[in-house]
Amino acid sequence: MAHDAHGHDSDNSIFKIGMNLTIACLLSGAIIAGTYAVTAPVAAKERVNLKNKAMKELVADAQSFKAIEGKTDWYTAEKDGKIVAYVVPAESKGYGGAIKMLTAVTPEGKIIDYKILAHNETPGLGDKASEPKFSKQFAGKKAEDLEVVKVPTDKNIQALTGATITSRAVTKGIREAVEQVAAYASQKK
Repeated sequence: MAHDAHGHDSDNSIFKIGMNLTIACLLSGAIIAGTYAVTAPVAAKERVNLKNKAMKELVADAQSFKAIEGKTDWYTAEKDGKIVAYVVPAESKGYGGAIKMLTAVTPEGKIIDYKILAHNETPGLGDKASEPKFSKQFAGKKAEDLEVVKVPTDKNIQALTGATITSRAVTKGIREAVEQVAAYASQKK
């Protein structure tokens, strides 16, 4: 009799383990799905927040940013109902691959500022392109003045020491963005 009971017990415990595993799998699946459902919109919202923060840094006096219809990731920066700047993406090929930037351009087609969002340049050199020493050379320049030179002039952009390719790539990406904005803004007038 005792032997039978024991045999019955071992079947029962295998069944229990099986059930517990099934429940555990279902639960973890539900938790993962639930987590994704919660984190996907949060991640999207976080990207929007980061973009808004970056735009606000570029155009500090703007009160609002509005997406431009028909243009991917183009925004108008507005103050008192007037467009004070266009914030547009810029991209160029650097030494290590794509350099992605966000640029702020006046409706008159002059660069206000830019922000490097991603790059694969040599560590240290790519980051230098974000530093004011280099970036402040761009402010107020029109597309035709955005050219890298080895010998410094006020009119052009002086290359970063040891990072001419990166300097040229950043400048080229920004120049193209300025040209696009200038062309777009002149159609709107």
